[in-house]
Amino acid sequence: MLDALRLLVCLACGQAIQVAAPQAALPVDVELVLAVDISLSMDEKEFALQRAGYVEALRHPDFVQAVRSGNKGRIALAYFEWAGTVRDDAVIGWHVIDSAESANAFANQLAARPFRSFRGTSISTALAFGAGLFDKTDFQGERSVIDISGDGPNNIGPPVTAMRDAAIAKGITVNGLPILINPSPTFKHLDQYYAQCVTGGPGSFVLPIHAAAEFSTAIRRKLILEVSGVQDKPVITPIGMETPVDCLLGERDRRFLSDPYFPELDR
Repeated sequence: MLDALRLLVCLACGQAIQVAAPQAALPVDVELVLAVDISLSMDEKEFALQRAGYVEALRHPDFVQAVRSGNKGRIALAYFEWAGTVRDDAVIGWHVIDSAESANAFANQLAARPFRSFRGTSISTALAFGAGLFDKTDFQGERSVIDISGDGPNNIGPPVTAMRDAAIAKGITVNGLPILINPSPTFKHLDQYYAQCVTGGPGSFVLPIHAAAEFSTAIRRKLILEVSGVQDKPVITPIGMETPVDCLLGERDRRFLSDPYFPELDR
């Protein structure tokens, strides 16, 4: 009898407990990840121009207007810097951008970051990390985009095409901003490499930068295209795309380093 009473009391207590309903994901026009190269191949001037370009683009009225003109009038934005890997302190987590104030606040966080760089250029690691960020949001985006900038090919980590394809399979569009201000004498066609090996997905595009003066305008243009999601925008691709690119060329040029993903390159 006592056990039966205890059972009734427990059942009553269970019924009295109210389980909070899961919070609905906030709808946004796009979830956008900015992935920025800080490898040692970027000299201090290039790095400063790149940083200033993103800060100025985020603060620009045209960018804010593009955000406000969307169906929801807001986007979710995250930023991280990468080289051979992605370090924990190199990430600015997800923020809602829906006004000049919120855009400026994000730009201020970015502007306050210290300048630094380290070894390696692992676009593949950056793509994998960026794709993982979409699993950690409280947003429901109509589109998911990784915006990756860099001045060299993937030369460490898994094959870049495998990580690109994995991102696309998750419904993510990858756009590219290859920086060709000081092109490598052994790798002059980085724009073609980005177009064939790095970018992909619905509406993807490549916007190369050939001169320092183009940084701010090109970054602003790219962000506005990504935020607006204009489907009839021109696809910006380099000339000469009929020539196939070796997507493992960066790894082959790094033969002197040990890479567990490409042991045959060490021979």
